[in-house]
Amino acid sequence: MIETPAGPAEPMVLNMGPQHPSTHGVLRVILELDGEIVLKAKPVIGYLHTGIEKSCESKTYSQCITLTDRIDYLAPLSNNLGFCLAAERLIGIEVPKRAQYIRVLLTELTRITSHLVWLGTHAIDLGAMSVFLYSFREREEIMKIYEYVSGQRMMTSYFRIGGLALEPPPDWLDRVRRVIDSLPAHIDEYEDLLTQNRIWMARTKGVGYLSPEDAIAMGVSGPLLRASGVAYDIRKVFPYSSYDEFDFKVQTQTAGDCFARYQVRIAEIRESIKIVRQAMEKIPSEGPFRAVVPGVIPPSREEMKTSIEGLIYHFKIFTEGFAAPPGEVYQAIESPRGELGVFMASDGSAKPYRVKFRTPSFVNLQSLPKLCEGRLIADVVACIGTTDIVLGEVDR
Repeated sequence: MIETPAGPAEPMVLNMGPQHPSTHGVLRVILELDGEIVLKAKPVIGYLHTGIEKSCESKTYSQCITLTDRIDYLAPLSNNLGFCLAAERLIGIEVPKRAQYIRVLLTELTRITSHLVWLGTHAIDLGAMSVFLYSFREREEIMKIYEYVSGQRMMTSYFRIGGLALEPPPDWLDRVRRVIDSLPAHIDEYEDLLTQNRIWMARTKGVGYLSPEDAIAMGVSGPLLRASGVAYDIRKVFPYSSYDEFDFKVQTQTAGDCFARYQVRIAEIRESIKIVRQAMEKIPSEGPFRAVVPGVIPPSREEMKTSIEGLIYHFKIFTEGFAAPPGEVYQAIESPRGELGVFMASDGSAKPYRVKFRTPSFVNLQSLPKLCEGRLIADVVACIGTTDIVLGEVDR
């Protein structure tokens, strides 16, 4: 404790957030300080609680997809994929390969855009203004692809149980190729600005250390775990959507600090570019974009145009839903932030009996006290940023 003429001073209790730009949303952290040294850090959550999981119980399986977009609003397609895979396992649907490859391509683009948002916001938190502008410039080009394919920039709801909502436009891969071809040079630019930057290194190297033992004990996942040297990636360990057919490496670092987590995410952007290139080669030009399961998967837009019965059938399936067989499943995917798990239980009705999301931001946030305690208050900003939390995913 700081010594005063009257003796040791009492620790100061300081609220950081929930109205604070560097808490990346409505996170409140109660800090107990000895001068500028953090003695304790306690995250306080719940300011963005939306009740999405409970709301799913009053929706049909198809209607729930629009709710998943709002969980991790920086990676909505990843949320769509996790929910759809769980429902498909529960019902027993085999998704066509063309749809699987398109899903892989779009979710890897989602990983890139999510990491770009993280990089830009984390950089501006630590004083690097230019990187924020550059990373959002590249993100904007990928957002245009989402809009071109699905009609929406963010809350796409493009994945459906059994495949995709719509046939992608004929020339959409040309647009993807143009963006992907330009990205590596931009990533080099980010690294030129940051990796050897003395201020960046001073703010991130040795800051927010998380040992592999602590990371495993707390259940953290994603780049936060891999930066501590644990090579765990669900795309490799429990492949889904044909990820076992793609060649990519699990990126790790061993330093376990903020700088290592920066290195992992930059490397993951490069790996996602490789996966997108492979997916573009694998996607056949023709073929079904969703499964054909009468009574479960609605007819295509073409079928609806040619048949009034098809239109009525589509409306009925969407509003009244389909009866999934009784049972329960747990499906996990590797979202940009780590393990996104979906537990789904059915009682045989047209609506899920229970839906529970195991969100990586919620689990990873419990590592924050370990990262911050014993550090300066200025390091708290770096530690919060490097966990890459999304509060919609934390609170749900």
